[in-house]
Amino acid sequence: MIITDSTISIQKIIEAEKEKALRSIGEKIIHKERITGEEGVLLFEKGSLPFVGALANHVRERLHGNKTYFNRNFHIEPTNVCVFSCKFCSYSRLYAHREEGWELSTDDMLNIVKKYDGKPVTEVHIVGGVHPKLNLNFFADLLQKIKAHRPDLHVKGFTAVELDYMFRKAKMTIDEGMKFLHEAGLQSLPGGGAEIFAPEIRTQICEDKVDAAGWLAIHEAAHKLGMHSNATMLYGHIEKFHHRIDHMERLRSLQDKTGGFNTFIPLKFRNKQNDMSDVPESSVTEDMRLYAIARLYMDNFPHLKAYWPMLGRKNAQLSLAFGVNDIDGTIDDSTKIYSMAGSEEQTPVMSTAEMVALIKQVKRQPVERDTLYNEIRDYSDIDIKEIEVNPLLN
Repeated sequence: MIITDSTISIQKIIEAEKEKALRSIGEKIIHKERITGEEGVLLFEKGSLPFVGALANHVRERLHGNKTYFNRNFHIEPTNVCVFSCKFCSYSRLYAHREEGWELSTDDMLNIVKKYDGKPVTEVHIVGGVHPKLNLNFFADLLQKIKAHRPDLHVKGFTAVELDYMFRKAKMTIDEGMKFLHEAGLQSLPGGGAEIFAPEIRTQICEDKVDAAGWLAIHEAAHKLGMHSNATMLYGHIEKFHHRIDHMERLRSLQDKTGGFNTFIPLKFRNKQNDMSDVPESSVTEDMRLYAIARLYMDNFPHLKAYWPMLGRKNAQLSLAFGVNDIDGTIDDSTKIYSMAGSEEQTPVMSTAEMVALIKQVKRQPVERDTLYNEIRDYSDIDIKEIEVNPLLN
């Protein structure tokens, strides 16, 4: 192992820890050894925020230095009408009450894409409710038209929940359905719909949607086709520490097998306007501990992302000291999935200049990436005012 000032500093923090088992975990992290599920639970039970935070920052800087990634993207939400009734969801409207929601046509969605003509966005992110009439062929047609209009735009779309419903309705296997959409233009998958894999929790909060095995099978099928995907975990509701570790372990195991996940994205439960409003939200301290422990446990995930609209800008900045090296993208103001649940950002839109400034304020290095983490531009030495006036930069 190469000895650096950072290594010496973290070694002192480990040696100062009174709990022998925690010191042992710290030594394993320093030596790039995998921690076990039991050790992951112990970190949640006994690891202090300074201890897990220092270890996570050490891993973050070992992997990425000060680089903090973002991309220029926009979202399309085809509908909030949904056949499912997840208790934590503030966004969807049951099909029986679809007059309270929205349904976009193919032309509506193409017009959203066309709004970004001539702008240097690199990704469109398509997720929404599970509408019984918006089927596999509908979305394949949409994908083909988006790619025909703008071939350079990376299309990341559809949670495993949406895909599971589409495939079953079309009477296709997972492999057949994924191949069909991939050939139509789908290039990668977001991580939504994972929630918590443990069945005893899943049956309480999202009983009727695809289970853990189905979610994992869809992502594995995508990976087999050479597609990359993301993974999420909804935390801070009724789950226990061992449920979190179980969830991360299943993802870590699939990543060992396929290597197809780009990033892990913990998603904070928000309790506004849903059937779990009586469940208190996690504190910022617990949020940061979760990010730090995720960075330590998910040792084969190259990136850890904080979704800034959910956490808020200040807390997203804070997360960069607790293992996070990506704060998502510029997005746009159409994203409603989290704002309707009471997220910090009710109009989640950031210019590139704002994103760069946010990262620089906490002494990190802002780097624009594409969906697959190819680096597009390092903004470290570019003045904020120059970014604001240059349409190619902002």
